[in-house]
Amino acid sequence: MAMNKVKINSDVELKDRLVAINRVTKVTKGGRTFTFAAIVVVGDGNGVIGWGLGKAGEVTAAISKGTEAAKKNLVKVPILKGTVPHEIEARYGGAQVFLRPAAAGTGLVAGGAMRAVLESVGVKDVLAKSKGSSNPHNLVKATILALSQMRDAYTVAGARGISMERVFNG
Repeated sequence: MAMNKVKINSDVELKDRLVAINRVTKVTKGGRTFTFAAIVVVGDGNGVIGWGLGKAGEVTAAISKGTEAAKKNLVKVPILKGTVPHEIEARYGGAQVFLRPAAAGTGLVAGGAMRAVLESVGVKDVLAKSKGSSNPHNLVKATILALSQMRDAYTVAGARGISMERVFNG
């Protein structure tokens, strides 16, 4: 399924959130060289989400590179009353995620990288479970894949050739 890519406007306020930092060591004849890789998630809290990976010799430079990469790779996600429209399961690499809608007041029941993605996209109530790998790279990608595969009632009705006015008005 094609992802709903979004172009950013200057008036959209995107908040970045650091998911993980990885220190990489390269050992050479001259000694050890340290570099850093940062996974960053950006979102507007209203259904737009993106992720990026930045690599640099310093942590701050890696985070800023990750943020810029995330802004180039945004997708639109349907959010219904603060939760996801329906259950969904997605897999990326060894990471498998499961998202289920929850009643208002339940809160965000998710851990680690999934929590960062769901908070950034603006989901308030959801039950989430990650199975398999706990690698933050793959968890972020699997969660965004699951969210991008979500469809709301209007999208499904349009695909079936039904107008929503007919559904609500009889």
